[in-house]
Amino acid sequence: MKLSVVIVSYNVRSYLEECLKSVQKALEGIEGEVFVVDNHSDDDSVEIVRQEYPWVNLILNLENLGFAKANNQAIRRAQGEYVLLLNPDTVVRQDTFRGVLAFMDEHPKAGGAGVMMCYEDGSRAPESRRAVPTPWVAARKMLGFTKRYYMSDLPWDQPCRIEVVSGAFCLLRHQALKTVGLLDEDFFMYGEDIDLSYRLLKGGWENWYLPYPIIHYKGKSTLKSDYRYVHIFYQAMLIFFQKHYSHLSFVYTIPVKMAIYFRASIALVDILRKKLHL
Repeated sequence: MKLSVVIVSYNVRSYLEECLKSVQKALEGIEGEVFVVDNHSDDDSVEIVRQEYPWVNLILNLENLGFAKANNQAIRRAQGEYVLLLNPDTVVRQDTFRGVLAFMDEHPKAGGAGVMMCYEDGSRAPESRRAVPTPWVAARKMLGFTKRYYMSDLPWDQPCRIEVVSGAFCLLRHQALKTVGLLDEDFFMYGEDIDLSYRLLKGGWENWYLPYPIIHYKGKSTLKSDYRYVHIFYQAMLIFFQKHYSHLSFVYTIPVKMAIYFRASIALVDILRKKLHL
């Protein structure tokens, strides 16, 4: 089998349907399989998938296990030479899979690949190409200097080597996963794509950006206006930093940790201000 598509869903029925319709068209002529892992949605997502998309392999969780654990459930069952982690709030073009798979076949050192993610208004999402957030890069990003983090010097219209592949569209060579391991389940949501991308690079694989546009209704699959989101997001940053850079001198670690807590505090204050309509 050539491709296994894995979609983790939680209360996004309308987006999930649009995503599945685009995936079905993009898979025409490709030997593939599709998994939808439902993280205990309380809308009618499961019923719709069962009724309208019987070709989907449906995995049902009795609680929200998070992004990493849910993806790993399907990856362990996947039979494809390649595994695609795909957000339910994305729409792929009919030629997307063919183009990305052809590139991977021609580049055996490529372990992961992402694409040109575009917002609803057609603008390109800068997180389509990212650098590993080393202490220096992370600190500069949190201070508002994002050029290095988003690898802004790279062209948009041609394949380029990158460091981090976004989890919204993350094509992985199955053999690479066997050598570096699956998603780290210490990450509930956010950060696991950075961690896996970094492990691919450390394992001798390459990560690539490919100029195939998709639509990403960014953030529609998550709720970013509550305190839990802030906790999960910034906790993921701390997990990554402590996992890969805890060996560094406190001269480097303390400023980054302070910056993470500072940005988390600003986010919490902003949420509170909006709730109080200040």
